[in-house]
Amino acid sequence: MGILNVTPDSFSDGGTYFSCEKAVECALRMEAEGADLIDIGGESTRPHAPAVSATEELDRVIPVFEALRGKIQIPLSIDTTKSLVAREAVAAGAEVINDVSAFEWDQELLSVVRESQAGYILMHAQGNPSTMQLNPHYADVVQEIYDFLKNKLENVERAGVSPESVVIDVGFGFGKTMEHHLTLLKHLRRFTELNRPILLGVSRKSFLRQLVGAAFVESGTTAAHLLGSRQGVSLWRTHDIATAFAARKVLGVCS
Repeated sequence: MGILNVTPDSFSDGGTYFSCEKAVECALRMEAEGADLIDIGGESTRPHAPAVSATEELDRVIPVFEALRGKIQIPLSIDTTKSLVAREAVAAGAEVINDVSAFEWDQELLSVVRESQAGYILMHAQGNPSTMQLNPHYADVVQEIYDFLKNKLENVERAGVSPESVVIDVGFGFGKTMEHHLTLLKHLRRFTELNRPILLGVSRKSFLRQLVGAAFVESGTTAAHLLGSRQGVSLWRTHDIATAFAARKVLGVCS
């Protein structure tokens, strides 16, 4: 899954693809490099990021979806926590809704998933962008996130959404300390017990920068991807498709 942030302030590439033209160029390049899916977002969810209105978010992302229609062959995803944005993005061509809030910030989002029959990525977060990294705390990070996702999957099914359309994400960078991140990386296999594909979103995350240094964050990302795949991860969400594609090729040859 290629990351395409149509924002001025995302933590890694804010402003780089803020214009529609540059965003379209990036999407087509990622497709050529081997992406299977591209995730388009119009609001940064980095720690302490300011909130963006639905109108502004739509103004950022909808032109990109519309410009890519007929030009790109792989599916597109909308990275949003707002039901209005998700609904309009699906109408403009999004086939997947990537929701970092697990529909806790907008209960109507689940209705959009059900009505549109879009794929749905369900992620764990402790707190919101303004609070999530202030003092993350868990008695047992693996068990608590497992229970959270299990409960959310049950809610999704009760709401009439097919479980087969759902991917789960433990939420690296969203209310976790370095210790929590490393514990989750070691125990990703536990989440395969939920019988849903797992998305791994560690690309260029700050805990990897702290662990290996900014100059080697791509190497750290690749190592985490490979470690995740050995534990049953199905999907890598990444800024660097070319590197991820090469790593996947080696993994496939050696598996």
